[in-house]
Amino acid sequence: MAMAMACLARRRAGELVRPGGMWGAALYRGFAAAAAEENDVVVIGGGPGGYVAAIKAAQMGLKTTCIEKRGSLGGTCLNVGCIPSKALLHSSHMYHEAKHAFSSHGVKFSQLEIDLPAMMAQKDKAVSGLTRGIEGLFKKNKVNYVKGFGKFVSPSEVSVDMLQGENTVVKGKHIIIATGSDVKSLPGVTIDEKKIVSSTGALSLSEIPKKLVVIGAGYIGLEMGSVWGRLGSEVTVVEFAPDIVPTMDGEVRKQFQRMLEKQKMKFMLKTKVVGVDTSGDGVKLTVEPAAGGEQSTLEADVVLVSAGRAPFTAGLGLETIGVQTDKVGRIPVDHHFMTNVKGVYAIGDVIPGPMLAHKAEEDGVACVEFIAGKEGHVDYDLVPGVVYTHPEVASVGKTEEQVKALGVSYRVGKFPFLANSRAKAIDDAEGLVKILAEKETDKILGVHIMAPNAGELIHEAVLALQYGASSEDIARTCHAHPTMSEAVKEAAMATYDKPIHI
Repeated sequence: MAMAMACLARRRAGELVRPGGMWGAALYRGFAAAAAEENDVVVIGGGPGGYVAAIKAAQMGLKTTCIEKRGSLGGTCLNVGCIPSKALLHSSHMYHEAKHAFSSHGVKFSQLEIDLPAMMAQKDKAVSGLTRGIEGLFKKNKVNYVKGFGKFVSPSEVSVDMLQGENTVVKGKHIIIATGSDVKSLPGVTIDEKKIVSSTGALSLSEIPKKLVVIGAGYIGLEMGSVWGRLGSEVTVVEFAPDIVPTMDGEVRKQFQRMLEKQKMKFMLKTKVVGVDTSGDGVKLTVEPAAGGEQSTLEADVVLVSAGRAPFTAGLGLETIGVQTDKVGRIPVDHHFMTNVKGVYAIGDVIPGPMLAHKAEEDGVACVEFIAGKEGHVDYDLVPGVVYTHPEVASVGKTEEQVKALGVSYRVGKFPFLANSRAKAIDDAEGLVKILAEKETDKILGVHIMAPNAGELIHEAVLALQYGASSEDIARTCHAHPTMSEAVKEAAMATYDKPIHI
């Protein structure tokens, strides 16, 4: 009898949550319980910061609901950012290697062609699999999932316009804003995702453009420029600043730019776009020196606008409950990630700090730990950054320019991958490891790596900085041979003493 009643209850519950069911319009949510019940934690946004915060809160025994407007978890990063871009970076690199490097390794074939629809399908498959995986994690950890756009009606209530057209109110003792960021627009440049695209449009072009102009020489612009450049586009990068990736260590940046130029990527630095004409088949850009001067014209089939990102807080009703924002739209928070409104928190791209998915995840965990009465911690100085081109560039800690500005006496140790046996063995030896350490104490201040898989190699350095290690600590740690990571050991040896292999 008990089993029969349970089955009946489940059937009725299924009717309740189906959009066509008797109560579906009022109570539908991605999973489980009624939206009107009060939660311990409500998270607005299902990106890396939001979904991680929601899962962590549920793991800590807090009744949790996550609201996501996209209807697909993972945010910009998983759906139209980090993950699809890495899929295309890998696929395009495979093609480029097949075309330019395979023959030297004794692999030859008579015909090589690009199947762009298949490449896009592989990317989409990776994205859909991962988004479903997060939904599975929500179910496993009993996180309630509401699909819709949420906005505050009070500091403890969020009104949600659900994707199927109805509205519900989600109540919570603690509400976390984790709505991420959006593409930053440029004056006079209208993104149509056809001729003039954001990173989202650049991930789903239906054909390979003969000429691609990228506005902005940051992480995203260089990565997407690399994808299409490898597939055959003529890529020109226009950057207002005097340097590419301004946050990068200067010495490493120069080598990095030379590598990209060897890959036929062109750069127009200290240049601004002052006019756009899309009346013809392609796009004509009018550009001039950043300081003013003679104008010139660039023609392109597609223009990628990659001038940064801005916090996404529009329509959240922040003004309704009095949450303050700064002049660029970020939400100031205290040490516990709480806004100026009690019980309302913010994490990730909507607050100051690096706009990176992994930083948002750390924010989410720490914020929830504070809510649960424990201690949380994120050190923004030790958040690694990676440019996923080939070679990759990864860094953590201070650049040499920053160390000089601090007036700290320091040592520098460098080791080139041309002297690394694994890199030579696989014929992929461009790049270096650079380590900065305080002269008096040998404490590591910053590490910068340009190499294949630099994004993997950097985490030894992240851990070293996290625990205040010296360069000698790394140098005296045994590294397997032959590996790329031996270059990190050798650079550490060069920092406090002398390397062996150069």
